[in-house]
Amino acid sequence: MRSSSTAAASTSTSRWSWSRSRTACTTRSIRPTSPTASRNTRPRPGAPARLSQFIQQVVLGLLLGGVYVAVALGFSLVWGILNIVNLAHGALVIAGGYLTWLLYSRWHVDPFLSLPVDAVALFVIGYALQRGVINRIIRAPLLFTFLLTFGLNLILVSVLLLLFTPDYRSVTTSYSGSRLELGSIAVPYIRVASLAVAILLAAILWLILNRSRTGAAIQAVGADRDAAQLVGIDLRHAYALTFAIGAAFAGVAGGLISTFQAITPTAGDPYTLQAFAVVILGGLGRVSATVAGGLLFGLIEILGQSTPGLGSGYANAIAFAVLVIVLAFRPQGLLGRLA
Repeated sequence: MRSSSTAAASTSTSRWSWSRSRTACTTRSIRPTSPTASRNTRPRPGAPARLSQFIQQVVLGLLLGGVYVAVALGFSLVWGILNIVNLAHGALVIAGGYLTWLLYSRWHVDPFLSLPVDAVALFVIGYALQRGVINRIIRAPLLFTFLLTFGLNLILVSVLLLLFTPDYRSVTTSYSGSRLELGSIAVPYIRVASLAVAILLAAILWLILNRSRTGAAIQAVGADRDAAQLVGIDLRHAYALTFAIGAAFAGVAGGLISTFQAITPTAGDPYTLQAFAVVILGGLGRVSATVAGGLLFGLIEILGQSTPGLGSGYANAIAFAVLVIVLAFRPQGLLGRLA
């Protein structure tokens, strides 16, 4: 009995071994013999992902450019009409951000609803600064206005430090983390709203300059001050209005920035530099030039961050390198007018 069972087990084992060897042979026979053919037939799953990532970066770049548009509109207006490079512009932006934070933290006012309050408050501050200080050297060489606005920047920063301390402040609402998802592309609602506000600001500025008597007077002062005075335009009032409108736009930009980025009293200088770069890139003399310059600057900065081998530290360097190239071949900017 033991021998028969052993023989049966042996037969079963041999059958199983033969079956396994036949299966292995069959498996080996259907494998591709050419490694080149295997590589050619293999799909490339990374291509759609790279395209989606590129579209995501373009969208984020345009949204960031909208913030730069809001920051640069007032800077461009003051520079183009008054011929003043306002080094205190960034401090006015931060002041608007702090006002938005104050209204939200104390009275729970939605940051987007507080933007008109920012505009009115900074309009008053800008009007007072121009009539009381800047107007005294309005016809002085550019160096004097540089020094004066630099001093105003230091004063404004010191006042903000006394009022709010050096601590970082930010506005965090219930919808701060909400996103609009379009397939694989996610867009923050706050950034979309900021872009919409920036385009609205550009439209308002265009309407003021081209469809109102005040705008006509402001443009006349920018074109020829003496001729504007001869036709009865109050130069001091026109100067003050121009600077006040620029400050109001800066305040709105600061309110937008506070919704997605922490602010501190000393954080304004980069925004002055970015506004300067946007105006140079787009050109003076047109609202559309500032819009184009801001969107392009934001797009270049975001795409620079996603360039292989480069990090976020090179983003500004790439953007300013493009600015230098534009200046070398088109000194008036992309859409600006030659003086």
